[in-house]
Amino acid sequence: MAILAGVGPMGLGAIDYAIHGPRRPGLLVVTDIDDARLARAQKLYTVEDAAAHGVKLVFLNTGSGDAVENLRALTDGTGYDDVFCMAPVKPVVEQGDQILGRDGCLNFFAGPIDPKFSAMFNFYNVHYGSTHIVGTSGGNTDDMRESLKLMEQGRINPAAMITHVGGIDAVIPTTLNLPKIPGGKKLIYTGINMELTAIADFRAKAADSELFAKLADITEAHNGLWCAEAEKALLAHFGQN
Repeated sequence: MAILAGVGPMGLGAIDYAIHGPRRPGLLVVTDIDDARLARAQKLYTVEDAAAHGVKLVFLNTGSGDAVENLRALTDGTGYDDVFCMAPVKPVVEQGDQILGRDGCLNFFAGPIDPKFSAMFNFYNVHYGSTHIVGTSGGNTDDMRESLKLMEQGRINPAAMITHVGGIDAVIPTTLNLPKIPGGKKLIYTGINMELTAIADFRAKAADSELFAKLADITEAHNGLWCAEAEKALLAHFGQN
C-alpha cells in the first residue's frame, strides 16, 4: 500500500488505520514533499511499532529524484495493490496510476474544488493489467461504529490529526484564514475564549502564561499530541468541568 501526499490530517488517520486496523498491508509507503511534515509523521508512527504489527513502514520524500522509479523499486518493480491519493494534485494522481501493480486500485480520496479537475490514466493497464480507480471521501454508519470501537480499544488515536486549539472567538478568523494556517485539524472549544494556538507553540508561550506552561508539559509528555489530560487542564483553567 502507498499513501501519497499522506502526512496531512486525513493521511495520518489512514496510516494509523493501516497499521492498527483489522487488515494490514505487508508494506506501507507514505510520501510527501515536506520534510517537517514527514518528520512529525515518523515521530507519531514509528517503524518499530509498525513492524510489531507486521507492517514494513517506509516514509519517502518524493520532492526530488524519479518518484515513480523510487516508489516502484520498493516493491521490486511489481507495483502496489492499493494506492491512496490524499491531495487533488494532477502529478500526484498520475504518480499513483503509474505505481499500480496488477489488479491494483487507485483510491482517489482527495476532494477537488475544480469541477473540471482531471489527470491522465493509463487505460492500457486498465485492460491488460486490470487496474482500477475508486473515489472515497467519507464513510457510512458502519465505518463510524468501527472507528469508535477502535478508539475505545486504544488501537487508533485521532489526536494525531489535531495541531491547533482555540476558543469560540477563534472560529471566524480561523475560518476566514484557514488556507493560510498550516497544520492539521483545528479543535475549537465553544465555551471559552482563546486565540487559536498551535500545540507546537505552547512552550514558546509558557513564559508568559501559566496555562500554556501546563499545556506544554502535558502535550510534550504525550508525544506532542492533544489529549484528555490537556483538555481537562484547559477547561479547569476557564472554570469549566
